[in-house]
Amino acid sequence: MQSVFPERGNGPYRLFRGFSMESVTAFEHSLSHPEAAQRARLAAILTEAQGTAFAKDNALFGHNGAGPSLESWREALPIRSYDDHLPWMRRVHAGEAQVLTRAPVLSLLKTSGTTGAAKLLPVTAPYAAEVSRGQGLWRLALMRDHEAVAQGAPLTFVSPAVEGQLPSGLTYGSNTGRMHEAQPWLVRQAFPVPPWVVRLPEYELRLYCTLRFALQAKVTSLTTANPSTILLVRRKLEEWRDDLGADLRDGTLCHGPAKVLADRQSLTTRLRMALRLRRVTPPTDWRPGQIWPLAVVCCWKGGPAGFFLERLPQALGRDVPVREVGITASEGYFGIPIGDDDDGGVAWLGGHLLEFIDPSGAARFAWELEEGQEYRLVITTSGGLYRYDLNDIVRVTGFLGRAPRLRFVRKGGNVLNLTGEKLTEDQVVRAVRAALGDAEVTGFTLGYALDEVPRLVLAVEGQAPAELPQRLERALCEANVEYADKRDSGRLGHPAALVLPPGTYLRWRAARAAEGAPDGQVKDPVLALDEQAWDRVTDAAGSAPRRGARRGALTLVSEAHQPLVRAVAHELDRPGQGPHAVIGGAFALVLAGVVTAKVQAKVQRREAREVRRRRGRPELLHEDLPRAVGQGRGRVCGGGALGGEARVKTALS
Repeated sequence: MQSVFPERGNGPYRLFRGFSMESVTAFEHSLSHPEAAQRARLAAILTEAQGTAFAKDNALFGHNGAGPSLESWREALPIRSYDDHLPWMRRVHAGEAQVLTRAPVLSLLKTSGTTGAAKLLPVTAPYAAEVSRGQGLWRLALMRDHEAVAQGAPLTFVSPAVEGQLPSGLTYGSNTGRMHEAQPWLVRQAFPVPPWVVRLPEYELRLYCTLRFALQAKVTSLTTANPSTILLVRRKLEEWRDDLGADLRDGTLCHGPAKVLADRQSLTTRLRMALRLRRVTPPTDWRPGQIWPLAVVCCWKGGPAGFFLERLPQALGRDVPVREVGITASEGYFGIPIGDDDDGGVAWLGGHLLEFIDPSGAARFAWELEEGQEYRLVITTSGGLYRYDLNDIVRVTGFLGRAPRLRFVRKGGNVLNLTGEKLTEDQVVRAVRAALGDAEVTGFTLGYALDEVPRLVLAVEGQAPAELPQRLERALCEANVEYADKRDSGRLGHPAALVLPPGTYLRWRAARAAEGAPDGQVKDPVLALDEQAWDRVTDAAGSAPRRGARRGALTLVSEAHQPLVRAVAHELDRPGQGPHAVIGGAFALVLAGVVTAKVQAKVQRREAREVRRRRGRPELLHEDLPRAVGQGRGRVCGGGALGGEARVKTALS
């Protein structure tokens, strides 16, 4: 088998390869000897587990002190979710030592949980090293294929590594920020954005300052986990072009969202900032691919990311190679892409212990997988996650040597996940229940409208309160920290209400029964996980929303005009209506659509103004996270409904 990381190559690649020989050797050995690689990882993880409360509670080591072997590992512990880890996690959060790992917990990673409360995952030095080795191999392969990456500045969009602190003193923050700060010194020297910008808590301010510094640099690579961020950057460059242009011409950072900096920074900080700012002629074309000599864009390519990838050439202003960032999550690094054509990655068997659950529920190791099959990923790490159900579905697309090539397909179970929000069915049900209040509803389904800025659409049969979109927005922000973040950053638009004709879900259930499903076991579709699921609902309703506002059609309307549309539809449904009534009703619907479009434009302009006026978020304690995330950011939770007609689809979760 040909070496993935050959000795020959461009200068920067050979230099970094020399620094990474231990990881390169381990990776290439794992391709032909996956069992040995995973056996070594289990031994290292068990060393970290010795003497911990978790090991004692689960009798992980025998009387002779020996831990389970690779062959007996699957019987040694059950598969657990984050919630199942909580009895030990809470003790870690409280500052207790040697609960899940022997190594001290350095910090916590914040990510979304299934119950609405944020998950706080421990970071230890051995865990950080596992992730760093995988990311180092990704960076090495990138440099092997794109020498220009090392000849310019790498622009990376991340969240702060520290967002708050628990009473125990442990800080929590984003994994992207942590990895950004953990890059090798040589890599950090090329960053175009100073560290204090990355640590700004306010998203809009952080993004503006990031772009201001990047616009004076020769950026050759752009990296972000979610490709939706790239589309957001393109929109913000256009929105802020006057403010950014003024700051570039004057060599300042005091326009747009950055106006607040003068009041909060010390003289020393302002002087240090002034030394880094340069006067630059503003670009004439504000598309990223025209501003910078981008050699590559790095982001997710699997799962729902495909919707955004199709739009990247237009947003960038030209075709730029797109590189997968890997099969990765806050919990760890699992698959390393080794080429631009890779839409997933080769399993990183020198990092964590990986298991794969097949459709029958059997746990398999990497060398036991079948090409073309889908599996649920279960991981064990040095950070205190033991047989942890990641709830990610991956597909085996082939093998490199004996190591499987993996592609992320979707989140497992009923989860909506277009931009990383990971909305579970339970969260949606609770949010919709709160949004509807006492309204009488026969059924509802939540899906996506794939506009320029995607948004959620709640289809409801029954009473739809005029303020339903605002109520739903508030409830979803409170239920899911990631959804609140995606709304806060503008990667998701405000939700819409979709009124379904009477009898929609009755017809839907009848259609499923006709297909052979037991009538008593047919469950209404709370989540439309793909376009086919959404089409089934619209077929049961009688027509698809994109076909326009007419009798029997589904209509996306603003809350202010829903009563008008219902009244017109009621008149059209009365028996004996002549052509004049039909024409008049159709005219009224068209008028409502026109007015609604204007209302939508006003809502979007108002929301943009309110977003620009936002200020910082408060420090949050762990017990306050679910409540404060939805209420304490100064963000408008509850934008209006989607006006006019829209192309309504859904994305794979």
